[in-house]
Amino acid sequence: MAAELFQHPGGWLILGGIVLAFVRGTPRAVLSMALPVLALGLLWGIADGVYGGVAFLDFRLDALRVDRLSRLFATVFLLALFVGSIYAIRQQSRIELPAAFVYGGAAVGAVLAGDLLTLFVFWELMAIGSTLVIWAGGREAYPAAMRYLMVHLFGGVVLMAGITGHLAGGGSLRFEAIALDGLPQWLILAGFLINAGAFPLGSWLPDAYPRASWSGMVFLSAFTTKTAVYVLMRGFPGAEILIPIGLFMAGYGLIYALVENGARRVLAYAIINQVGFMVAGIGIGSEMALNGVAAHAFAHIVYKALLLMAMGAVIVQTGKRDCTELGGLARQMPVTCGFAIFGALAMSAPLTAGFITKSLVLQAAADAHLTWVWLGMMVIAAGVFLAAGLKIVVFVFFGAPRDLDATEAPASQRWGMRLLALMSLAVGCYPPLLYDLLPYAIDYQPYTGSHVVFQLQLLLATAVVFFLMRDRLTQLLGSLRDIDWLYRSLGPRWVKAAVHTGSAKLAEAGGSTLRGLGSVLTGIRRHHGTSGVLARTWPSGSMVLWVAILLLMYLVLYYIV
Repeated sequence: MAAELFQHPGGWLILGGIVLAFVRGTPRAVLSMALPVLALGLLWGIADGVYGGVAFLDFRLDALRVDRLSRLFATVFLLALFVGSIYAIRQQSRIELPAAFVYGGAAVGAVLAGDLLTLFVFWELMAIGSTLVIWAGGREAYPAAMRYLMVHLFGGVVLMAGITGHLAGGGSLRFEAIALDGLPQWLILAGFLINAGAFPLGSWLPDAYPRASWSGMVFLSAFTTKTAVYVLMRGFPGAEILIPIGLFMAGYGLIYALVENGARRVLAYAIINQVGFMVAGIGIGSEMALNGVAAHAFAHIVYKALLLMAMGAVIVQTGKRDCTELGGLARQMPVTCGFAIFGALAMSAPLTAGFITKSLVLQAAADAHLTWVWLGMMVIAAGVFLAAGLKIVVFVFFGAPRDLDATEAPASQRWGMRLLALMSLAVGCYPPLLYDLLPYAIDYQPYTGSHVVFQLQLLLATAVVFFLMRDRLTQLLGSLRDIDWLYRSLGPRWVKAAVHTGSAKLAEAGGSTLRGLGSVLTGIRRHHGTSGVLARTWPSGSMVLWVAILLLMYLVLYYIV
């Protein structure tokens, strides 16, 4: 067991991330590409099973669990880290790449965790690593990184409260399917959903991710939300509450992606949209649905990273981020444009990864006779192709030409995009490459005539709708207020107003108190001061007279009472 723990892929990535902070130049580039390959070899060299067995209080910690589901997610994480490292070779930040490796290593550790406590440790380490990746984006990214950290630390507190209550109620520390039969279990679910970007605490994603550097968002898109998808699959498969939660997430992300002007914010909302699609699939809970969710998580990491790489190359070459500031770049950046087109098609077009993965979830909804869920997922599939595919490609690369002095992306960035495109194409052309890795046995043929024709018709209809709505979409482009406006803008204004009002009332009350106290002191001085009535020098005769009067009054009262 100790040998397997020594080979833990996540541990080597975290250790390598620390080393990367102290090397530069060619050694850093070589090490950043070698580490994911080493970790991938270690992962596939460990047989399925649970390893660790470390005693902690009255519990057993299983730090390493390898099965088909965890191996699939860890594999795609390592592939994303490898390709992202190639893409980020020209990144000059000393923080970003080391933080990305700690972040990626923690994500791998989370999906390989066999118990809830080990999961929590990697969960929190993932929050720290991803915060540093965002922070490396520059001065404007720092406030967003702090907001991001606060949300995820809050999610960690919720998760830990749920785990503690679950254990106190007699639940097992082993990370397995959890029944929603009490508050602790609901808290665990809530902690997972916060990282998934579920409403109303999902606005951290479009707030923070686009503020990362041109390479940072590529890493960010791969790990946090997909780890959340994994833990939901592991912990709450078939929880029906996830169906409406997922569909709402998908619709919310789609609406904002349609209206948003910032190219990478569009893709950030599209991440929420597609993660919502996966969450709904987890709620369906059948083996077909869970296979589809796992497969689509793989495909989504690949094609979303490809689109983000294309947009990152555009940012590097032009310094612009908004769709309305870009246009006509197909002539200046033809290779990047080609990869962006392929990334858009890879969402659901035949011969790409998205085509063979989304269809599994849709088939699961049809098999379960969930007609409205199936229709909702079809709208989601078409809408995200319009909002995050056609919209980005057309506005950025084929819109009205701008006066932009742009050149083609450098070789390292092109190689990153090329590898992701080849992954998507290979899986799309030969589905068993991915299907054979899925957690359950599968007998499904995506390339039937009816399915291919239907999907092509859907894509064509979506394209027609887009070009008919193009002028209207141009008018709508902007930034809608998201739910985080309540605590980023409205909340602080309310606090300031309350503090101002309270300060004014406190000052008024303090002034009244001081004035009253001044009156009391004036009265005391009037009677007891050096010139007061009671401080005067009185003749002895007068004092004798007053004493006699007091004695007389005492005698009168004594005889009367």
